[in-house]
Amino acid sequence: MTFSATTVLVLGLIALLVLALGVWAYSTANRLDRLHVRSDQSWQALDAALARRAVVARAVAMSEAGPVSADPRRAERASQLATLADRAERADRGDRETIENQLSAALSLVDIDHLRPQLVAELADAEARVLIARRFHNDAVRDTLALRTRRPVRILHLGGTAPLPHYFEITERATPAAATGLVVHTTRTTARVVLLDEQNRVLLLRGHDPMIPEVAFWFTVGGGVEPGESLRDAAVREVYEETGQRVDPAALRGPLWRRVAVFPFNGELIRSEELFFTLRSPGFEWRPADLTALERRTITDHRWCTAEDIRALDAAGEAVYPYHLDELLAEAVSAAEDDTQHVVRSIR
Repeated sequence: MTFSATTVLVLGLIALLVLALGVWAYSTANRLDRLHVRSDQSWQALDAALARRAVVARAVAMSEAGPVSADPRRAERASQLATLADRAERADRGDRETIENQLSAALSLVDIDHLRPQLVAELADAEARVLIARRFHNDAVRDTLALRTRRPVRILHLGGTAPLPHYFEITERATPAAATGLVVHTTRTTARVVLLDEQNRVLLLRGHDPMIPEVAFWFTVGGGVEPGESLRDAAVREVYEETGQRVDPAALRGPLWRRVAVFPFNGELIRSEELFFTLRSPGFEWRPADLTALERRTITDHRWCTAEDIRALDAAGEAVYPYHLDELLAEAVSAAEDDTQHVVRSIR
């Protein structure tokens, strides 16, 4: 029995197609497995953050009640807060979202002026941790569902028997800043990028508050996350708008660091939760592509800086944010070369 050249060619093409399909299915299944692990880990982190908030809420309730509260309504609110904290700790996954939202509403009614400063700080930190953990969890769920619900993935059952992950929506405090007791005009989440060139220098922008033009400071590329936008998408957009460079989202490493800052700017008090990525890029000439009118007025210079340059700016009285960036730079350089998952840690 002999085969013609056409038959051999067809069989070869079929074999190549089967091989390509097998490689794609294998890599997709592995990627999906990693996404499921990521969503599971993000839920564990969120669960831990919610549990810590419940502990702090119980401490707030005890402080509100006092030995014998002179205000019956305040005592009633304290009792309700303690009850909700207990229910939140015991709730199963199906009821957790409803009860945690009830606890958020109860916490928003607490007058922080009646609390000890240390307890105010603990409440602020607990709420911030829940906010960040929830956003990371929902990002993980979104990425998992985006791949899991694709038709080829469903047809080939590449997701196996793993259950579909679910978003977790919870009310966020957006009025008083528990960390300061001051009224915040704007609360936002910010994606920032430590942009490194071949010489391990970081790109910094020089700016000033429009209300205080004589005081300059330096900061990394980045800006606020827009509605419906992920942290990574916001980071890519901000790099383009502020430098003119288009980057691959997959090239970003991190987030590495989390910084919570409350600061005045342009006559408003802003509470910003900043998440920092790092990105390696060939050196380029700074040409911003789409600065806002306010940014065009307030960003006055740029500079590629080494750790020594950053220390020199600090010594000259021009603050560099985040604090101690000169010491953090080595960590950013190391992370830029590593594609493993990073643990977010808090910085100043």
